[in-house]
Amino acid sequence: MRRFLAAFWLIVLALSSPAAAQDKRIALTFDDVPRQVGAFFTPEERTERLIAALREAGVEQAAFFVTTGNLENPDGAGGEARIAAYVAAGHVIANHSHDHTRLSKTEADAYLADIDRASAWLAGRPGYRAWFRFPYLDEGGRDLARRDALREGLGARGLRNGYVTADGSDWHLEQLTIDAKRDGKPMDMKALRKLYLQSQMSGIAYHEALARRTLGRVPPQVMLLHETDLAALFIGDLVAELRKDGWTIITADEAYADAELAAAMPDVPYTSGTLTGMMAWERDIQPPLAPLWMGTEMMSWLFETKVLVKPEDGK
Repeated sequence: MRRFLAAFWLIVLALSSPAAAQDKRIALTFDDVPRQVGAFFTPEERTERLIAALREAGVEQAAFFVTTGNLENPDGAGGEARIAAYVAAGHVIANHSHDHTRLSKTEADAYLADIDRASAWLAGRPGYRAWFRFPYLDEGGRDLARRDALREGLGARGLRNGYVTADGSDWHLEQLTIDAKRDGKPMDMKALRKLYLQSQMSGIAYHEALARRTLGRVPPQVMLLHETDLAALFIGDLVAELRKDGWTIITADEAYADAELAAAMPDVPYTSGTLTGMMAWERDIQPPLAPLWMGTEMMSWLFETKVLVKPEDGK
């Protein structure tokens, strides 16, 4: 316990220094656009609320990574117009594949063909950026030959890796709300907001500390979020919390201009996850202690005990 507390306070002190505050820049990015229907809004309502919340929070530009195959699903109906609305509001779009498959379970040629299918839809559209984000952040897993084939294939196509440096597993919390709504379980919205903010801010703090240990600095952070109802509800609150913690919200264009990260191709036994994590592994950097509520099991327990309203609660 003493070692835990000592490590915790060393991280806190490091992150509270004047130099640390100057480094804290972060861009917001949203995956799986157009995403499935959530627990609270129609897809059209979600887009409208998300655009309005980002505007009111003063977020100049976020990036929306498009999974073009989602346009063919019932929940994707009207998705092209919603994507255009994001761009009209000043945001940018990029490639998140067509079928959202895992590279570790897909042959390289088929995976590249899937990327090309999404690129054909995206090419020439306003707001398009030549970035590709791996679904599930799966860059090949243990198959290093497949990883290298994709690195070569992306380069040949003029696509940059739309990497992530910070993640708070918002997709899991969103699914918990969808399941609760389906099962008719009422939710305490104030508690849900608190858990959303805790989980996202914890993921950011963890990766900030990891970057400092690995690189001796915090490069512009790229935060992984998803186009969820939770984002539509709470993104303004998250931006406020970030600014309170000393972060400056920057554009995705600014974040991806970092030369060191843009050139990074970590050579690790299992290629998956945040770029920050892979770079730390490559350099044999021990990660900081993760907050308990970052794990999906703990988040599920907190949702069950804090967010779901029990009949005896009378809420």
